[in-house]
Amino acid sequence: MSDVKKLDLDVEWMQEVLLELLRIPSPSGRTDVIMQHVGERLEEIGLPFEVTRRGVMVGSLDGEEGTLDRAVVVHTDTIGCMVQALKDNGRLAIVPVGTHSSRFSEGSRVTILTDDPEHVFTGTVLPTKASGHAFGDDIDTHPIGWEHVEVRVDERVSSAQDLADLGIQVGDFVAQVAFPVITRSGFVTSRHLDDKAGVAATLAAFKALLERGEELEVGAHLLITTAEEVGHGASSGLYHDVAELVSVDAAVVAPGQHSTETGVSIAMQDLHGPFDYHLSRKLHGLAREHGIEAHRDVFRFYRSDVASALEAGAETRAALLGFGVDATHGWERTHLDAIVATGELLALYLQTPLTFAKWDAEPSGPLRDFPSTAVQPVRREPEWDPEAPELVEKEPFPDDYEA
Repeated sequence: MSDVKKLDLDVEWMQEVLLELLRIPSPSGRTDVIMQHVGERLEEIGLPFEVTRRGVMVGSLDGEEGTLDRAVVVHTDTIGCMVQALKDNGRLAIVPVGTHSSRFSEGSRVTILTDDPEHVFTGTVLPTKASGHAFGDDIDTHPIGWEHVEVRVDERVSSAQDLADLGIQVGDFVAQVAFPVITRSGFVTSRHLDDKAGVAATLAAFKALLERGEELEVGAHLLITTAEEVGHGASSGLYHDVAELVSVDAAVVAPGQHSTETGVSIAMQDLHGPFDYHLSRKLHGLAREHGIEAHRDVFRFYRSDVASALEAGAETRAALLGFGVDATHGWERTHLDAIVATGELLALYLQTPLTFAKWDAEPSGPLRDFPSTAVQPVRREPEWDPEAPELVEKEPFPDDYEA
């Protein structure tokens, strides 16, 4: 790894991309617009790509002899909501798109996206008991749940028919407004940093590699998915010959976690199970070697694009890089340092050979060549005889034992 170079990212460009993406609503199922913008950015940096039938984008950064043996995956879709019913009081009942609690949407400004792109409405998610002057202390004991919130639409409506006359229908998407801010101290506060900050970091890493102009030893796909938040992730769009898959996503900053808002995290396990032993430790070693703040962490209530790929049968090593985010799927915050660190580590990784260059180049091989025992040696338990005299209790019960 000594010939691998830490590259300078175009941080100003990365911030521009980040703010652009955050301001485009893209709940799972409604991602066509944001993918157009991502495609324009890929064209800008000169990364060739194609789009699958379902809208997944696959870029290609060639390596020596045309090899494309690894992939990086990010997602543009976010959590959101959908109209479940038009209520008789002129408000909207909603259900979540993706996994998140209604408590983090209470008070959110939202955009209601109808089937007609010319008719977009705004509103606010409120508890069904929203006024302390009307309900007094009852608002403090009001239950939490999607059935206990509603969307107040910013139009003159007081009935279900009024809503229908506007063109609002069951199944319309409701997107939480991001309101992105980058503070003077470098913090980024916004809804939907998961995973738009990951997209910005990844595009900046690929941009730096393309501008360097040197051919990679191992080529890489860039897989940009559109349904990670609802569990589909990288279940489609991944090429069969990929030996390594690295997901870039939000890392969890909270009590009991080891991630920080200023660094990159390498997940050792999530809800799906452990990530690849060798690839994860390689990534952590790269960060240490090049002075990047990095932390190992375990995520208990979390899954990413790679889980979907592995469940779909991908025969690949898999790992997860994360930029630390406080209050994930809520009022999120990270620091520019974490996004930069993630992009820097990704750019370093893409310059390296495969984890086991000879073995990983092919999908299978003979047992004698399998490299794991060299890195993960077997520690055998000492032999013992279960019937050895010192282990046999000839009188299992004392004479005065009473049943």
